[in-house]
Amino acid sequence: MAAIDKVKIIVVGDSGVGKTSLTHLICHQQPISNPSWTIGCSVEVKLHEYKEGTPNQRRYFIELWDIGGSQNHKNTRSVFYNPTNGIILVHDLTNRKSQQNLQKWLQEALSKDGSYSKSKSFDDFDPEKFVGSTQIPILVIGTKLDLVSEVRSNMQRRTSTIAEECGADEIFLDCCQVRALAAGSSSSVKLSRFFDKVIERRYYVTREGSSLDKRRMNTYTSTYNPKLYHND
Repeated sequence: MAAIDKVKIIVVGDSGVGKTSLTHLICHQQPISNPSWTIGCSVEVKLHEYKEGTPNQRRYFIELWDIGGSQNHKNTRSVFYNPTNGIILVHDLTNRKSQQNLQKWLQEALSKDGSYSKSKSFDDFDPEKFVGSTQIPILVIGTKLDLVSEVRSNMQRRTSTIAEECGADEIFLDCCQVRALAAGSSSSVKLSRFFDKVIERRYYVTREGSSLDKRRMNTYTSTYNPKLYHND
């Protein structure tokens, strides 16, 4: 049996926004009954069919690295960021501050070693420079949709600035709802499209646009033990 290739996606956002509930829903197609706080990092794995239903369909492992959002661990999180094939930015729809903080999370993740935020102001950070086929794919997810009834009738107004700046899709979810990512739903289609983008960039983009990235990624092997950590 041929080995299955994999991609690594980091899941970042403020503590308490529901990252663990989200990753569990994505990987197990059911809500988690009793999520706990993530200390360090928790890794979930999902099998994804790349370009499903086409002649190019192929199976890949999607590793979702749920990274704890506590400020107490800010200086040590960089060990989880590099290398990264994709980024999911998570915010709580009932907490506007968590949405505003997504820019800081993106900045921290992209700085790799965590030094960016120490050496530059957030105003100097331009998410638009990361837009494009040769850049890291980004997906923005707003959680706790069930607690914000007005979002249902006014989705466009609540689209986060960071999603617009990065040209990223945004999904609004109730992670306690088993059908939140039901096959064929808008949210499921966007998530699958994002996974395809991550795989596309990792394995299929032109050599000119990715040679450096490929050399870096070829050195990556996942040795992290997901059983040691959980949850927010």
